[in-house]
This record gives sequence, C-alpha cells and structure tokens, in this order.
Amino acid sequence: MLRLYVCVLEAKDLPVKNSYVKLKLGKLKSRTRILRHTFNPVWYEEFVFRVHDAHEELIVSVFNHNDESVVANGCLDLLGEVRIPVGSVACEDKQTLPPTWFSLECPKSGKFVNIYCGKILLTTSLRGKGHASFLNHMHPPSSGIAMEDSKDLAGPHISSQDIFIPKVPRCKMPEGKQLMKVVAKYANRLDKVFTKKEESSKGDDSSEPSTSLSDNEEIVRDGPSPCSFEEAIALMESRDHKLEMPENLPAGILVDQIYLVSTYDLNALLFAPDSQFRRELAELQGTTNVQEGPWTWKSGDMSCLTRVVSYTQAPTKLVKAVKATEEQTYVRVNKEEYAILVGVSTPEVPYGNSFKIELLYKIMPEKEQSAEKCSHLVVSWGIVFMQSTMMKGMIEGGARQGLKESFDQFSNLLAQKFKKLDTSNLSNKQQVLSTMQTEDLSNWRLAIKYFWNFTVVSTIVMFSYVLVHIFRCGPNEIRGLEFKGLELPDSFGELITSGILVIQLQRVYNMLFHFFQARFQMGSDHGLKAHGDGWILTVALIEGVDLASLESSGLSDPYVVFTCNGKTRSSSVKLETRAPQWNEILEFDAMEEPPSVLNVEVFDFDGPFDQDVSLGHAEINFLKHTSTELADMWVSLEGKFAQSSQSKLHLRIFLDNNKGVETIRGYLMKKGKEVGKRLNLRSPQRNSTFQKLLGLPPEEFLISDFTCYLKRKLLLQGRLFLSARILGFYANFFGQKTKFFFLWEDIEDMQVLPPSLVSIGSPTLVIILRKDRGLDARHAAKSQDEEGRLRFHFQSFVSFGTASRTIKALWRTRTLDPDLKARLAEEQGDQEEGSVVPGDFGSMLDEEAKMSKIYSAEFPVKMRTVLELFDGGNLEHKIMQRTGCINYGTTSWESVKPDVFERRVSYKFSRQVSVFGGEVTCTQQKVPIENTEGWIVNEVMALHGVPFADHFRIHFRHQIQKSPADDCACKCEAYIKIIWFKSSKFQQRINQNITAKFTNRLKEIFEMLQKEVLFMSQKDSSIEALT
Repeated sequence: MLRLYVCVLEAKDLPVKNSYVKLKLGKLKSRTRILRHTFNPVWYEEFVFRVHDAHEELIVSVFNHNDESVVANGCLDLLGEVRIPVGSVACEDKQTLPPTWFSLECPKSGKFVNIYCGKILLTTSLRGKGHASFLNHMHPPSSGIAMEDSKDLAGPHISSQDIFIPKVPRCKMPEGKQLMKVVAKYANRLDKVFTKKEESSKGDDSSEPSTSLSDNEEIVRDGPSPCSFEEAIALMESRDHKLEMPENLPAGILVDQIYLVSTYDLNALLFAPDSQFRRELAELQGTTNVQEGPWTWKSGDMSCLTRVVSYTQAPTKLVKAVKATEEQTYVRVNKEEYAILVGVSTPEVPYGNSFKIELLYKIMPEKEQSAEKCSHLVVSWGIVFMQSTMMKGMIEGGARQGLKESFDQFSNLLAQKFKKLDTSNLSNKQQVLSTMQTEDLSNWRLAIKYFWNFTVVSTIVMFSYVLVHIFRCGPNEIRGLEFKGLELPDSFGELITSGILVIQLQRVYNMLFHFFQARFQMGSDHGLKAHGDGWILTVALIEGVDLASLESSGLSDPYVVFTCNGKTRSSSVKLETRAPQWNEILEFDAMEEPPSVLNVEVFDFDGPFDQDVSLGHAEINFLKHTSTELADMWVSLEGKFAQSSQSKLHLRIFLDNNKGVETIRGYLMKKGKEVGKRLNLRSPQRNSTFQKLLGLPPEEFLISDFTCYLKRKLLLQGRLFLSARILGFYANFFGQKTKFFFLWEDIEDMQVLPPSLVSIGSPTLVIILRKDRGLDARHAAKSQDEEGRLRFHFQSFVSFGTASRTIKALWRTRTLDPDLKARLAEEQGDQEEGSVVPGDFGSMLDEEAKMSKIYSAEFPVKMRTVLELFDGGNLEHKIMQRTGCINYGTTSWESVKPDVFERRVSYKFSRQVSVFGGEVTCTQQKVPIENTEGWIVNEVMALHGVPFADHFRIHFRHQIQKSPADDCACKCEAYIKIIWFKSSKFQQRINQNITAKFTNRLKEIFEMLQKEVLFMSQKDSSIEALT
C-alpha cells in the first residue's frame, strides 16, 4: 500500500498571529501544533497518510486559534484551504511534489470571507511503506531539535525553495486549481502507480525510464541551456525576487572585514570555478583531493544557483584526515549584494552523521569608507543537529575552534590579495555623521514648495480677477433688500461665484495656518546639543519610506518623536510627503545609567502636537544590536497603519560613554549606596565571558552574579547574572544550554515565596514580567498567568537574603521616575558617617528624648477599643489594609521583661501611599503607664526599597490612656523621631517629608477607627432593637 508523506513547511502573510493547520485525506485527519505571535509561522512538520483510493484529495486547512472559541464555532476561524489531488502528486517525477507556495482559498462563510488570507508552503511525496521519510533528508530551519514556537525558528530570512528543495523535475509545478487539470492526462499512469508492486532492492528503483513521455517529462528534457558562471550571476541579478539580505547565523561571526575591492570581483575571487584563491587556500590549509562540481540551477529554478565541492581535510592532533562535502548555494544576488549559504558535511568525524555545519557568506558594498569601491565581507556560522546527542557541547566547541583557525588563515590570505580597511570606522560617530548631507532650505523655499499647487494658484488667480473687477466697476444702485453699506449678490451666478471664492480662501488660510504651525511650533527640545558626562545617545534621522497617510490626498505631514530614559527629542515636520528626507541629528543629554531601549514614534502633524495621530512606532533594544548595526539600520514600524503600508525609518544611532571606565565606577559607587552593598568593577576577562555567554554587546558590564536553581518542570542549576540593564540566566546541562535575559524595565513585580517541601526548604524568588514582555525567554518561564505575564522562579541561593535584596534594589532604582532619580542623584560620594548606630532595637525603644508630637486627640470610645489597633485582630487588619498596607501580618505579643511585651509587624505600602511601594518591618513594645490606666506602644520602623533606606530608622511612641473627664473616653498622643545612621545632604528634606506623611497617616487611621466603632455600635443597637 502506498503512503502519502506531507510536509507542512511554513505560511506567510496570514491575517492572524495565532494559527495551526489541519490535514485530511479521506477519513484520516491530523493537525500541526499552534504557533503564536507571528503572521509568518514556520511549522516544518511531517505527516503520513495511507492512500486507499487513486481519486482521493488532500485537504489542507489553516485555522485561526482563538482561546475563547468553542468547537461549534470552529468554522468561523477557518482562514482558507488548499486541495491537492493525490493524482497530481503521482504524476510528478519520482512521485514527489517539490516545495510549492499555494494561495489559500477564502472560506464561503465566517469572518474571513472575501479577504486575502496568505499562502502556505507544502511538499508531498508518494512512497511505498519501506521508504524513509523525506523530511530527514531536507535541511531543517533551525539548529535545535525541539521547535516550540516561531521564535525558536528564527534564523536567516531565506526562502524555503532556496534550501529545502530535493532533486525534482525542472518543470514548475502548477499552483492551486491548475493541479486539477493535469489529473486527467495521467489517468493511465496513475492506475499503474497504484497497481504496481514495490521494488525489492534499491537497484530496481533506478530502472529504465518509460518510453512514453508525458507533457511534463518533455519539459524536463527541455531545461535551461547551460551558461557560464558570469552569465548565471548576471541572470540572477536581472531577476528581482525582493529577498532581503539574510541575518547572520546564530553561532557567531568568523569574518567581519572591509576590503578595497568591488563586490563583483570579491565574489568572483571566492566562488568562481577553478579559483586561484581557493587553490592557494587549500595548499595553505593542507586540503587535498579538491573536486569542484559545476554551478547549476537548483531544481531547475533559475533564481537559485548551486554547486557541490568535495575535499579531504588535513589531519589534526585529535582527528585524522577526513572527507568533507560542501553544498554552496546563492540565496541572494541583487544590486551588488551576494549571499551564499554553504552546508558542510563531515560524516567520517565522530558523530559526523548527527550534525551539519552552516556557513553564510555575505558580500555587501560599503560606501562610507572611501570614494573607491569597497566590499564588506561577513562570514557567520551555525550548527544544525539532525539527531539528539549528549556530546552536543563538545561538538560545538570543537567546531568553533576548528573554524576559527581555518578562517584566520582565510582572512590572512585574503588580506594579501586586497587592502583591508578598519571596520571600527563604521561606528565612528563623527566620521559617519560628517557624510550626511543636511537639507537646509529657507522658509521661503519651503513655502514655495508647499504652496505651489492647483488650489493656491487657482485661488490667487480667481481672487485677483474679482479684485480687478471690483476696482473697474463703480458703485451699484441699491436694489431689493440692500441698504447703504450692504451689497448683496444680484444673481445666482454671483452667489455661486462668491461661495466658491470663500471656500477657496478658507482652504488657503488653513494651509497657511498649518504651514506656520509646522515651522514654528516644533518641540522645544529640537536641535539641542548633549551636555554632561555619562552615556550620550545621538540619533541621526535620515529618511522614511512608505509612511502611512490618513488624508485623501495620499500624503502626510510626518515628524518623529524619540524617547529614551524618560527624555524626548522630536524632529522637524515634513509637509505633504510619504517619503520624507530629514537628515537631522538629535542628541540626548548625558545619562547616568546606560539606556536599554529607544522608543520611536511617527506622528502625522495636524495642529498642536497633542492632537496628532500616530502613524507607527518601534522599540529599539540596544542589547540586541551591535554598534555596527546601530550605526546604519532600517527600522520597520509597527501599528495598524504602519504594517499595512510597510513603513520604515532609516536611522543611525550612537551610544557613547564619554568618560570610559570612570563613568562605570561612578555608576557602581552610586548603585552600591542605593543597594546597601559595595559593588566592585569586574575584571575585563569576567566581563568578556559574561558578554559571550548571553550574547551581549561589549559595552554591557557585570554588576553581580549568583548560583541558583531555575524552577520549571525540573530544577536546573545555573548562574544568575545582574548588569546595569538586564537580569540574565545561563546553564549548561550536558551540552544542553539554557540562556535568556530580560530588561529590568520588563519586570512588573517581585515576590518571595516561603520555604516549602517542594522548594527543598529554600525561599523562592518569583519575578513577574509585564504583559507581552520577555517573550524570548518564554521557554524558561515557570508559568504564564491569565493576563499573559510570564513568571520565573529562582531558588536555592547560597545567601537568599543578599541575593533578593540586591536584585530588588537594582530593579527599584532602575525603574524610578526619571525626575525623582535626577534629584536623588545629587547625592555624591561625600557622605560622612553621622550619628552612631544603636546596638539593637531595644536601645532605640528606650530612647524617648527629643521626640516631636505629631498627633493628639480625645475619642468618645473606651480605651480597650483603641488598643484593638495593636492586638492583631480583625479590626487592626481591616483598618491597616484600608489605609494602604498590603500583605499586613503580625506576630503575637510575647513577654520579654516583666510588664513589657513585644511583637513584629510587616507589610508593604501600596503605590497610592508611597511611589516606591516599599516594604516595612516594625518592632513594637507595649508597656503600661505607671500610676494611671493606660499603655505606651513604642515602635521602631525600618523601610526597605526606598532611597537612603539604610541611612535611618523611624521611632514612634503611641500613648493611650483614659480621659480624666469621662470613663468612656480616652486620650491618644503620638510622637515621632527619625534616627540617622549616616548623614546626608537630603536629611532635612527627608525628615520633613516623613513627618508630614505619617502625621496625615495617623490622622487617617484614627478617623477610620472612629467610623468603624460608630458603625459597629449602630449595628449592635439595630440588632438589639429587632430582638
């Protein structure tokens, strides 16, 4: 019995982000996994169906996944489907349909009717039961084995037809419904396919071809005529396939250099047949038995050029001489740009059948370096594992070392052929910005360019004509309802003419008003130069393309707003254009903390800035781009309007530290004071290792690191890294690497779970990210809540207290309001030790001198009712929670001395009470008042997570006693004193703020107590009246 193998590769241009595919052949059904958050999902999954009937039809349906949908409404989520007759697959050579893009047919009902639903890439094959899956012989899209979602499949943006195609006929497969037309032609052959017996040996498979040729088989023999390498490259250049330059492969960069040679000559030197450079390189590296195959069109596709090169590698200290095979494929040839993907197979090395090395050569023109033609050569590498192996880490390390040595020789030999240029100049701000041609048009020229249109010209002509007419005519006689000083139109023609003139004048007036607003009401920060020492961000706004338009004219008046670390810069307004040319340089003042992201938003100017409509936005993460990439990048805008127009901005971004190591030392000293722990600058070797482990840019520096366990389904031991901008984790478990990081700004909250049996007696630090943040680290999250927030669990720290305090302090100081941060930043390293730190809480509780009275009142309630505020009962918890105390908890009173009782209180202030939301721990002592009925409650409060929290403690004294005038009343007094451990220039301001805050807070607490007591007494009276 025959089997139909179906491989669902990918889809593109889908109208939804969450999708999956269902397949049906006869009564057999199957489906793919759900991929989320992508319009271009990559499944790469294979399915096998038994074929019972020659006339069966494969139905491939793409569905939108909606968590709220039910089975009964499943038809509403159908995006489209593709129908492929089994007969069309059988008619192909070797019964294999090559990867083909099929347009999805819209459903006849549901919410996706009559809209474009995208395409899906499929490949199918008819095989006997003994045949192996053809998916194993195809090139997987990523280096990992498990493919959880579309993020895991991110890699070079290369068309699947350039990589995944096996040997197929050179005729092009008809798409969609055209497949139905070829079924009838092959009915006789189809019957033979289903009735023939399976061949018993591999040799039988290569039997003589049939003497009767079909139409498609004749086309196979009439393939493209052979041509030279130069002609093939020219032919590919003439075909614009609109493929973007692929991204670098994930394992790293082997060569990144600029040479003084044209891209065409460099490409010919490296890949032309019988290249002299290749022979010299083989001789240098000891490579023998080099055999180069001819360049041919891959699978008859004249946009994909490929060849096979085989050779014997020289022996090393660990590995003997082995044979290697390279498959070289051009994946992009366009406008002097070349991209060549090379797959290297070495089956004779240990575990050689379980992996394949990938190399990506990118040859691009570089115009910034010299007036002469220059080429930028970038060679990156990756490794693809076809089988799971525990030796993965060792294989990666050996491959990395071997490739490094090989390409060092490659670079040295290439430098002998062509002059090398310094790549550091690419990120040289002054040199790059000096090449910009700034557009400096006067207001008069801009006005002429803006007002030179039909509306303005026709209005001027019409108004001049009427004005001349008025001067040439004398005063008319008074007619009808006219009177002296008021002249009305005498005919409908005059009325219509006057109305048209008024409308035209109003339009010209609006254009004038709009022009002057755009020129003179720009942001006050436009054109400012950077000041101060620290991290300076410079943004060069070059141009925009395909910006969205909301006007009927199809044009817009765009300007750009950049936001970084709470500061904004705005560009000028470009009128009436969708492709503005700015050529403007915007600088941010020096920042004490290195910025993490730059937010970019494009607006359509329409009067005052606060009324403008957003045309698109983007977020640039500095940690995911190198300085070279930031120095010249195109940013795709997101948003409803931007995505439909495919809007982009051309930017050049430079992040400089103008004082080098001194800035970092000052930053660490400042953070150490806020954290309450001395932070030292790590060695260059330690920083370099940290950057390589997590793939961070060279300017990122390590602050602290801790050994801990990441809790998922199983515990994973690794190391937690803290830097100025990120929190990252790295683990290597028998070659299986787990690494991720997210920004401090992505964290919404942190929680500490108490020790339990599940956590092996260790507290757990739970980090909760904001919604839709940290998606790259989703694979390491413990769970995801209903709001879409990821939760990460860390436990088993060597010192949990130190680790949690450091992490929380860094997070809070990083997410402070910028204005408040600027005020607190004035505190420098000139702090001196102030008052002596008391030995313990007891000594502080005994000190009552110089306390300030902040509250005094007499209540018409009994004293024992007021004391319920300090007994840990329902009334205390109710009032404290209503006044902004979160997670309020108390211990029971314990006797520490005769007539002296003590307890502990802990809670967290809500954001309404404190902008810092700090945690509070208190020690309270209760003693009776001598010679009178009453109590004194002393309280020492320690704040955590607020600026200068380790500099002071707050001492309260509550005195509650019976009123001498009435036994059913009591008198309450409250005193405060702030005890400083270290002096600060902010000491007086902090004293005033704390005193004012707690004065109002005590007043609120006691007023709420009176209301609760009154409510309870009225409730009791009502119950007594009813009974």
